[in-house]
Amino acid sequence: MNEIVKKEVLADKIKKIEVRVPEIASKALPGQFVVLRINEEGERIPLTVQKSDPGGGTITLIFLEIGKTTTLLGELNEGDRILNVAGPLGVPSEIENYGTCVIVGGGIGSACALPVARALKEAGNYLISIIGAKTRDLLILEDEFDEISDELHITTDDGSYGRKGFTVMVLQDILDSGKGVDYVYSVGPVVMMRSVADITRKHSVKTVVSLNPIMVDATGMCGGCRVEVGGETRFACVDGPEFDAHQVDFDLLLKRQRYYTEEEGCAMDRVGG
Repeated sequence: MNEIVKKEVLADKIKKIEVRVPEIASKALPGQFVVLRINEEGERIPLTVQKSDPGGGTITLIFLEIGKTTTLLGELNEGDRILNVAGPLGVPSEIENYGTCVIVGGGIGSACALPVARALKEAGNYLISIIGAKTRDLLILEDEFDEISDELHITTDDGSYGRKGFTVMVLQDILDSGKGVDYVYSVGPVVMMRSVADITRKHSVKTVVSLNPIMVDATGMCGGCRVEVGGETRFACVDGPEFDAHQVDFDLLLKRQRYYTEEEGCAMDRVGG
C-alpha cells in the first residue's frame, strides 16, 4: 500500500507519480483530493487526484516542488512508500451537460483542472480549454488537454509558446466575441482565479474555482483552510474545494496564504542545509 509505482518528471520541479492505494482509487471522483504524510515527522499536505485507475488500484498525483514536503516527496522514487495517504476527500465536482464549458488552468492548476475537464467532455459538453505557464518549458499536459478539448488555447507569460500573455486574456476575448459560454471552471494562482471571476461576473457566466488554502487535518476541525464565501465562513476541506467564484473573498484568501511565508522559507533552508 502507498507504494509509488511510477514516477515522471513533467517539467522543472513538476513531478507526476502513480501511487498504489486501491481503496481510494475505487472511490475517487473528479474534484476530490487526498492528504498525505511522507514520514512520522512530516506535515500533512493536500494533493488533487489527477486520475484514478480502479482496475490497477492506483491514483495519479501531480505536484510542484515548492515547499519542504513537496520537495521531499519529489525525492522519492518508484518502489518507495508514502507513510500515509488519506482520501478521497472533499466534495466531488458537479458534472452536468451545461453546454459550452471553458476550463482555465494556470501553471500546476492545469493538473487539477484536467479530471474535471475530462468529466465535462464525457458529459457531452463543448469543451474549450485555456492552459498557461510562465514559459514553454513549464507548460504541462498539453497533449492530454488537446485530446479531450474541442478548442485548446495556450498562453505563456514570455511568449515562448502559444499566445504571449495570460490565460484570462484569452477568456476575455472569448466572452467579448459573443460566443455563448455556459460554464467556466478555473484552477491556478489566486490572482488568476480572481481575474477569472471578475471577467465572468460581468458576463453573468456561472463560474466555479477550486481552492487550495492552507490545510491541516482536512476534516473541518482545525479551521486552517477556512475561506469566506458569500459572506460566510466555509472550510475548503469539507465544504469544497470548489466554490462559486463570484462569492469568494479572494483578497482575504490571498492574505491568509501569506501568513506562513517566513516559516515556509525557514523549513526550506533546513532542507537545503
